[in-house]
Amino acid sequence: MTNSSTGPLTGLRVFDLTRVLAGPSCVQILGDLGADVIKVERPKLGDDTRKFGPPFVKDLDGNETTESGYYLTANRNKRSITLDLTKEEGQTLARQMIAQCDILVENFKVGNLAKYGLSYEDLKDEFPSLVYCSITGFGQTGPMAKQPGYDFMAQGMGGLMSITGEKDGEPQRVGVPIADVTAGLWAAISINAALRHREVTGEGQQVDISLLDTQISTLSIQGLNYLTSGEVPGLLGNAHPNIVPYQVFPAEDGNIIISIGNDAQFARFCDFIGRPDLSSNSKFNTNDMRVRNRDELTEILNKATLQKPMNYWLIGLDKIKIASGPINRIDQAFANPQVQARGMEIEMDHPAAGGAPVKMIGSPIKMSGTPVSYRRTPPMLGEHTNEVLGELLNLDAAACVILKDKGII
Repeated sequence: MTNSSTGPLTGLRVFDLTRVLAGPSCVQILGDLGADVIKVERPKLGDDTRKFGPPFVKDLDGNETTESGYYLTANRNKRSITLDLTKEEGQTLARQMIAQCDILVENFKVGNLAKYGLSYEDLKDEFPSLVYCSITGFGQTGPMAKQPGYDFMAQGMGGLMSITGEKDGEPQRVGVPIADVTAGLWAAISINAALRHREVTGEGQQVDISLLDTQISTLSIQGLNYLTSGEVPGLLGNAHPNIVPYQVFPAEDGNIIISIGNDAQFARFCDFIGRPDLSSNSKFNTNDMRVRNRDELTEILNKATLQKPMNYWLIGLDKIKIASGPINRIDQAFANPQVQARGMEIEMDHPAAGGAPVKMIGSPIKMSGTPVSYRRTPPMLGEHTNEVLGELLNLDAAACVILKDKGII
């Protein structure tokens, strides 16, 4: 952990009005890239995810604290302040701090921040250079704009679950909240684009990101398969809709992934498994024919791969330049030497753990000139309230005590 910011957003400040996952994920990216993030939380309650557990961080004696692993996911490189936005004085303090910020990110339901005078329409004239990002379930417009939205709903409504799961099985959601995470990514990308626009013109703008929009965007090839053919894709399990064979195969002692990217690779693969006849068979000799005859081919290949253990296939296929790999558990994924070498598991000292390190997932962003930095552990609730109010608004400790007694902070 370093105390100095090295990222390309160093010098920019974010007023963070987000909670749970999509918004905090976006803002953590900005924080990793060097921005100074002020996370605004409700007094005494804070971000709901602090209590989304178990598991919870353990202290030096092995006792569970009130900080969850879920909260740690998306809240490093932030300073936490408590502020009651339902009170007029809290709203005034918010506006005074926003005046010293470059970016505001919020994920309130559409219209809710207008109650406090903090909507984009309320702020855009007073702060014309502010980049204001709103992340919601369904966006700022459309017939569903004011409805609440959640990751699970977005995966279902956005079509993802209809193509996730075993053939003839039931639809499944992805094992992580992919709609939330993807929305956070698109929000961070959009904010950086808006910052570039501001650099050129001096003008801020509102960024409008929705879970449903981003989920639709991730339909990718399956979405275009439908739009191109008019045929509705269904469940294929681990099989690829457009490439065969490109899926999980059973080995003698487990399962492996085998990915055949073109006809030449398929011919080498068939030679290796002792079935050169398959690559000359008119039903299988080209990818489009293999896609049309996937069930017949898959049955043949399953019988072949069952004859040898996983290592036989992994080592042998690597030698002939055929992509294959294991299906790791999460502990095996983190133990992978490549993952370790890339710094994807990090440790940061955390006050809830008595200053002991807690493990976290590192940033995938690798930049040669302006690398990300891990400066601040996910903060305790209100940990930096006095610090931030003193730094931005010149309020001393006595003034903060008065605000606390009034329930403003």
